[in-house]
Parts: sequence; C-alpha cells; structure tokens
Amino acid sequence: MGSWLSGPRAAAEKMGVDFGYRGERLGLPEEGPGSIAPVGRRIAAIFIDWILCVLIAYALIAHRDLHGAENWALAVFGVVAYIGVALVGATPGKLLLRLRVVRADGRRLGPGGALIRTVLLLLVIPAVVWDRDTRGLHDKAAKAVQIRI
Repeated sequence: MGSWLSGPRAAAEKMGVDFGYRGERLGLPEEGPGSIAPVGRRIAAIFIDWILCVLIAYALIAHRDLHGAENWALAVFGVVAYIGVALVGATPGKLLLRLRVVRADGRRLGPGGALIRTVLLLLVIPAVVWDRDTRGLHDKAAKAVQIRI
C-alpha cells in the first residue's frame, strides 16, 4: 500500500531504478545556466505573459465593446509567444525570469519550430502533459527545451 500511495516513481526507485536528474538524458547540466528550467518559474513566466497580453488586448479594444476580449488576449498571446520565441528564444515573462527556449541540441529554435510550439501551446493540453524531464508535448514536438540562462 505504501508504494501505491507514494507513486510509481518512488516504488521504482525503491527497486533500484535510477531516473537521474531532469535533463540528464538531453545532456544538460543538473544545475545553473543551461539546466532545465524549474516548473514554478515557467508557470510564473506564462502568468506574466498572459497578464501582459490581457492588458494589450484591452488597450486595443478599449474604444469598442469589451465582449470577446478574451479571444483578443489569446490572439495577442499567440503573437507574442511566436515572435518572442522565434526571434530571441523567449517571451517577455521568460526574459524577466531568465529563461530561454532552445532546441534540444542547444541551438536557437527556428521559425518553424517556434510556430509548432506556439500552436500546441495555444491548445493548452500538449503544454500540460510532461515527460520525466518536465518537457511538455509542445516542446517535444518542436524539439525544444526550456532552460535557465
């Protein structure tokens, strides 16, 4: 019963399975610059980006009826995410929290990879399904990883 409550990872570790640290399979360092970005920081960055995009959306439609502002915010979010990742490898929230999106081999993510990643991010579900390195399906599809800078 203890293994059921503690989860499959804990049960496997008790049997001697070594999962290693997040990013080890990708050849990334365990800590410091270039290591996998912490989940909390990534969530904070997306929250900052979302607030910024909501403010921009409301500013764009302030002279109109405010119905549908959420759709505008999502559109602005998509544009900011795509342009930021394609050009500099980060959105404003990621830059503020010192994170960057790069290809799994360490090179810059190109426009095609940024587009795939952004479309899947807007669908939400791929972004919340992670592997053991805490890479979302949107990052895996784009062959990307979020790292500390």
